[in-house]
Amino acid sequence: METAGEFDRYRNGNKRGNNIVPVAEAIWLTIPNSGAKCVSEEIQNNVVVLADYYVLNEEHPEHHATVSVRVTSPYGNNLHHNENVTHGLFAFTTTEGGNYLACFTLDGHQEQTTGVTLSLDWKTGIAAKDWDSVAKKEKIEGVELEVRKLKDHAEAIHNNLLYLKQREADMREVSEKTNGRVAWFSVMSLGVCIVVSVLQLWHLKRFFHKKKLI
Repeated sequence: METAGEFDRYRNGNKRGNNIVPVAEAIWLTIPNSGAKCVSEEIQNNVVVLADYYVLNEEHPEHHATVSVRVTSPYGNNLHHNENVTHGLFAFTTTEGGNYLACFTLDGHQEQTTGVTLSLDWKTGIAAKDWDSVAKKEKIEGVELEVRKLKDHAEAIHNNLLYLKQREADMREVSEKTNGRVAWFSVMSLGVCIVVSVLQLWHLKRFFHKKKLI
C-alpha cells in the first residue's frame, strides 16, 4: 500500500477572480496494476467532506479501466465502498477526529503496464460548501457574499486552531505520563540493580568464608 505522500498535486490556483476563499486542490493518482493507492487527511469532528473521482485513461483510451474505492474512518468504519466504476462521488460529515483514508485499486486484470490515472477532487469544511445555494437561500450577492465567505473562512481557521491546540494538549499529557512512567521504571531498575548487587556481594562473601579464603 502506498501512502498519500507519493501522489502529485495539481493546483487550480489560490484564487479565482476576486474570490477570497482558497480553491480546493485536485489530486491526480496513478493507480498501480497491483496493490492500492491511498490518500489520507487528518480531519476533526463534525466537518463536511465532499469528493468527486473519475478515471483518466488518455494513454489507453481503447481500454475501459475500472476501479474499486473504499473510504474508512479513523476507527476503520466503512464510509463509502464502490466497485467496477470509472466515476463516483462520496459525501459525509465526520463523527470522529483523526485520519480518514481513501484507497483505490484496479479491478481485475488490466493490460496497462503503467496503471491508470485517477483524478480526485477532495474538499473539506469551508471548501465543500455550496455557496450558490447559500446565496440563493439567504438572498445575498456581491460584496456581501464575499464577506460571508471571509467570515466562514475565518471561523474555520479559528476552529482548526482550537483543534490543533487541543491535540497539542493531549499530546503533551501523553508525553508527561510517558515521562513519568519512564522515570518510575528507571528508579525501579536502579533499585533492582542495587538489590542484585548486594545479594551478589553477600553470596560471594559467604562463599569465600566457606572456602576460608578470607
